[in-house]
Amino acid sequence: MKRKSLALVGLLLALALCLSACETAQEGAQSGDHSFHYGGSVTLRILSGSENQELESILDAFARQEKINIEMVYQGSLDIMRALQAESVPYDAVWPASSLWLSAGDSAYRVKHAQSISITPVVFGIRQSLAEELGFVGREVSVSDLLAAIEAGRLEFCMTSATQSNSGCSAYIGFLYALLGNPDAITSEMLASDELKERITSLLSGVDRSSGSSDWLKDMFLAGDYDAMVNYECLIISANQALEARGEETLHVVYPYDGLSLADSPLGYVDNGDSRKEEAFLKLQEYLLSDEVQNQIQRTGRRTGYEGVSPENMDVFRSDWGIDTQRVLSPINMPATDVLFECLNLYQTQFRKPSLTVYCLDYSGSMQGEGRAQVVEAMAQILLQENARANLLQASEQEINILIPFEGHTRGVYTASGNGAELEALYTRVEEEPAGGGTNIYAAALKGLEELASYDLAEYTPAIILLTDGVSGGDSGQFLQEYESAGMDVPIFSIMFGDADPAQLEVLAQATNARVFDGREDLVGAFRSVKGYN
Repeated sequence: MKRKSLALVGLLLALALCLSACETAQEGAQSGDHSFHYGGSVTLRILSGSENQELESILDAFARQEKINIEMVYQGSLDIMRALQAESVPYDAVWPASSLWLSAGDSAYRVKHAQSISITPVVFGIRQSLAEELGFVGREVSVSDLLAAIEAGRLEFCMTSATQSNSGCSAYIGFLYALLGNPDAITSEMLASDELKERITSLLSGVDRSSGSSDWLKDMFLAGDYDAMVNYECLIISANQALEARGEETLHVVYPYDGLSLADSPLGYVDNGDSRKEEAFLKLQEYLLSDEVQNQIQRTGRRTGYEGVSPENMDVFRSDWGIDTQRVLSPINMPATDVLFECLNLYQTQFRKPSLTVYCLDYSGSMQGEGRAQVVEAMAQILLQENARANLLQASEQEINILIPFEGHTRGVYTASGNGAELEALYTRVEEEPAGGGTNIYAAALKGLEELASYDLAEYTPAIILLTDGVSGGDSGQFLQEYESAGMDVPIFSIMFGDADPAQLEVLAQATNARVFDGREDLVGAFRSVKGYN
């Protein structure tokens, strides 16, 4: 973990003052959504994976040139799939990381004109010195080699959730494929193997931080002090460019040869019967596939074909970072959709490192009525397993959930182990807790840290999830010092609701390498999103 020095406390408090002056900008930053409006009469609303944020300058140039407005909405792979399964799709195009999610979601066959815009493999990026120590430089590396390093306690890595993000899903399926001996196709019978369960559980025990977004995983890695991450090759390149600019050690790219998966970035039109939008979409797609723009896309670290890289872009795909442009990208065979979801359910309930989550929920007087009702509804989606299962957020038997209701002080601590009756009882406590009193987020977060100190955090993916709807009393400076002294790598993810002060929450996020979610429009969705981060 990257420890924040005490000297940074003052800087973080200064940041709070700065952020208070730009609250409006903060609101738009929560999701990363971006619009390009230059007076066009047609607007394309595109539902996209977060990795495409790095292509916004290219989209901006198109919108300016063609006077076609573009609105980018960034969501995870599962949400994109679910959006396509809905009765109506309020988007004009979808741009997931992989065709896998079009196949799984577009049962009504509304997506047309889908074409791959770029190709990027899912790889390991390992600190150069560690990669050399492990003997991973200058040779082919298998998934078993990676597993051996993890079991020896020599390798830990950051990875997105396999049930919420394509990069994590693709890596996980690649691990399964390799550990099963590279079958023609993964089957349900293969997944029942005790040996597979033991090996994949051991491999995933090496995950030291998780995320619901590939792009945010890169940002988190850059803000921390971690040894490795699993991500798209293009985002490893982007991270290396930032690390090199800061004079820090770069990552060595490792391609697991027996479990290599690819993201093919398909852009498809959602046919809602509007010919003007279809014409605008085809113009955008033609622009993105033009030789000039394909070259620009390649400059971002994305490949634009299955073989090779243009000579003028070799300075981006650097061999001293371990990037192999001569490698023929031959991906694994993805399982059938029903088997894929069996894989994902096993990941969530049996294979992954169990979550250890502290929910600090604001029950101050201002939460009375609708606010409290929305919190209860949101927690029902997480704690009640029939609901959680629909979003692939269900708990495992080893999982621990802790509730700390608070107002101007904490009211108590309630703990549920596993995924059965204790979890339902915890939901009942959420449902019955009354609203009243003031607000002190720092007292609640500090109590959460105290509770976590009694666990071996290496055995879990820990997080504090804090919801508040008002400006907090209490001393942020004292809390930051206490957090520093605790020496734990525990992110504090905040959900902003009602009249919460985004500046106060952003200081917590910056200090703990976390992020703030905006729940003012969709509190249930915000809870669902943040749970995907641990």
